[in-house]
Amino acid sequence: GARDLGTTLGVAAGRRGAADRGGAVGRGGAAGDLGATSAVGAAGAAGAAGAAQGTATASGSDPEGTESGSYAEGSASGSYAEGSASGSHPEGGASGSHPEGGASGSHPEGGASGSHPEGSASGSHPEGSASGSYAEGSASGSYAEGSASGSPPEGTPSGSHPEGTTSGSHPSGATRSQSHPLGRSAPARRPGPGDLLHLVRSGRATTRGALQQVTGLSRATVGQRLDRLFRAGWLREGAGDPVGSPLGGRPALRLEFDDAHAVVLAADLETRHARTALLTLGGEIVAERSGPLAVEDGPDAVLGELGARFGALLRESGHRADAVCGIGLAVPGPVDSETGRVVQPPIMPGWDGYDIRARLRRAFAEESPTGTGPGTPAGSPAPADLPVLVDNDANLMAYGEQRTHYPDCSAFALVKVSTGIGSGVVVGGAVYRGIDGGAGDIGHIRVPDGAGALCKCGSYGCLAAIASGRAIARRLTEAGVRTEAGAPVASGSDVRALLDAGHPEAVGLAREAGRRVGEVLATVVTLLNPGVLMIAGDLAGTPFLTGVRELLYQRALPRSTAHLEVVTSRLGERAALIGAGTLVVEHLYAPERAERRLAALGV
Repeated sequence: GARDLGTTLGVAAGRRGAADRGGAVGRGGAAGDLGATSAVGAAGAAGAAGAAQGTATASGSDPEGTESGSYAEGSASGSYAEGSASGSHPEGGASGSHPEGGASGSHPEGGASGSHPEGSASGSHPEGSASGSYAEGSASGSYAEGSASGSPPEGTPSGSHPEGTTSGSHPSGATRSQSHPLGRSAPARRPGPGDLLHLVRSGRATTRGALQQVTGLSRATVGQRLDRLFRAGWLREGAGDPVGSPLGGRPALRLEFDDAHAVVLAADLETRHARTALLTLGGEIVAERSGPLAVEDGPDAVLGELGARFGALLRESGHRADAVCGIGLAVPGPVDSETGRVVQPPIMPGWDGYDIRARLRRAFAEESPTGTGPGTPAGSPAPADLPVLVDNDANLMAYGEQRTHYPDCSAFALVKVSTGIGSGVVVGGAVYRGIDGGAGDIGHIRVPDGAGALCKCGSYGCLAAIASGRAIARRLTEAGVRTEAGAPVASGSDVRALLDAGHPEAVGLAREAGRRVGEVLATVVTLLNPGVLMIAGDLAGTPFLTGVRELLYQRALPRSTAHLEVVTSRLGERAALIGAGTLVVEHLYAPERAERRLAALGV
């Protein structure tokens, strides 16, 4: 009887004007109401005949993602939902039978066959949600707070979410369905083990049940994907939170990223010294070394020395070489992130275009210990294809600080003032590098007061030529000031030692330098409107920060600084190391790359 009634109503809808196929427009009813002539939404009902029969499953939906019995608003047949299709809950009724969930074309607020206004089937709901999906506007079985095919009424393109993401997009911004150049959309990729790992690592879903809800996958499918992550040693299960229900019950096991299954090596290379560290995947420093190393000695010698220091860290900590999953390196120059090569660095002679990745990988293989860990086969080699990521030091400092202490800040800027001056910007949780890695190089902005000052880049009038640690060191040396050892003041670290000792001339010059930098930062703040502006590096003390604030608040628009925090570094000298380690982990465990690695591991 339900099918007959659905057929009758569907035919009646067709007679009122449906010309192409059953579907829904915005929040409106079936195709044909008020003269609508075609369906909007690529995942609409399979056709007028299918709609008339009360079919609610979206065309192209994943059989593993919208199984009968799943809990979702708008799910497929047999599900427990408000507005579900045939054989479902009394609030959704059989196909075509309930006044709030009628057949295709029958209800003024309803959508495609058997759908409810709060959980409409393919293409019909104003949020764009499809049959069986758990998401605000996601396609059948898709993993996203993105959209299904079926446009919302606000004028966004077919399949798009009101927030602007593409069809079925991943919460982190990864595209789920790529648009076709002729306007057709490719089918959404099903959530895989990498997507589940991302949800666990981000804290969005940390139980099996939560993963089912967020992804729309069945219990069995979630279990299969998690098994691969368990076999790889990437996930573990622990005790869950206490049950809040007065009826009690056993708490669900909590899923956690196992950050002890591998380690990361990181190095922060500055102009005259370098730091190296061994970190867990959670960003905790296990072992660390620091010592002199001049970047002007050239890439071959410097990277060879870093490889030797990495080997020493492994021996000290008792880790074997094949426990290292990647290396991160911070350098004091602009880097093309695609190639890992430094591009025209003003203070790194001989480094322009050099293949840093290959040389550092080779140096690590030559110097790393073999067979030092328990159960390690004798002579275990370092991986020949070990990932090596290279980035600008200010970028990695900004990334480390933002991810560690300001994760909710969507626009974060850090300025490093040491021997040179540079800045890093994190927008939406990702480092902003520009077209080829040149973003943030504010040390070479021309300033009026520096017209006669020669910069290391060869130009006159750069900010770094009058306000960097090197510039202050030169002026102190000209004034006859010496370090405690009696040597000329030559670098930002020498200036910092004088500032720590309260040297009056160093304090005055640092405050003046802060004013010059603050004048440039007024433009930066007006352009970026960051929530946090962090001052870091050797000069980041009270005198310099005072000078920055004087000019910044005087020159910038009040609206640009109304919600701005001007702070100093919280991670200190370790900021770039932690940023480099975090960059490696985020690179290796990104959803699609994680799945390729699982396949390579044979799990």
